[in-house]
Amino acid sequence: MKPVYEPTIGMLPVDTSYCPGCGHGIAHKLIMECITEKGRLGDTIGVSPIGCSVVAHEFMNIEMCESAHGRASAVATGIKRVHPNHLVFSYQGDGDMASIGVTEIVHAAIRGEKITTFFINNAIFGMTGGQMAPTTLIGQKATTCIDGRKKEVNGMPIRMSEMLATIEGAVYIERVALNTPGNVRKAKKAVMKALEVQEKGLGFSLVEFISSCPTNWGLSPIDALKWVGDNMIPYYPLGVFRSPEGM
Repeated sequence: MKPVYEPTIGMLPVDTSYCPGCGHGIAHKLIMECITEKGRLGDTIGVSPIGCSVVAHEFMNIEMCESAHGRASAVATGIKRVHPNHLVFSYQGDGDMASIGVTEIVHAAIRGEKITTFFINNAIFGMTGGQMAPTTLIGQKATTCIDGRKKEVNGMPIRMSEMLATIEGAVYIERVALNTPGNVRKAKKAVMKALEVQEKGLGFSLVEFISSCPTNWGLSPIDALKWVGDNMIPYYPLGVFRSPEGM
């Protein structure tokens, strides 16, 4: 019988180390499926900083580079300028990109760097112990706000896609989610489009993935997916915030 599904050769044949229900594995697969389908495994370079995805090089079947916390977009910029014909992407979490790395990502977009950023937003610092992130929702509990995030103390959660979409050099910005099969299919289309923007040399592109972190949220994988739909997507609406004409 013909197999219904075969794993992409873009992922190495090993088990990932991510927690059950974590969205990183799905995001990895979508990105590597798109790069494989484009025939670009041999000339793609990924950059992952500190965070749960610091081990992405153990799973993605491409050249990978680790960067310091928050500096992935700066490192990716340097790589792309040295290798302009390669696909270059950074893969960053919300604790990394929206906090310590926010300056780097904003200025990469301002300069219109021809890189792609894949931004995993699970509203918490995952690897370092579940601390409040810039994206943690109002009322959401974390190890550094055990009674829940408060607007008057911590401000409102930052919406990175909306902010970056105001920058002229950012030519493609879309937010997707990984909580349902339908949303996963839409997410893959966004990944493919972001890579096409880079291939055409149009400027900076970013795909934000709304994802789950069952371990640090204290939920089961199934409940965490429901929490994404009930709580995260209403505050972080899905959709295209900036796109080139004709794409």
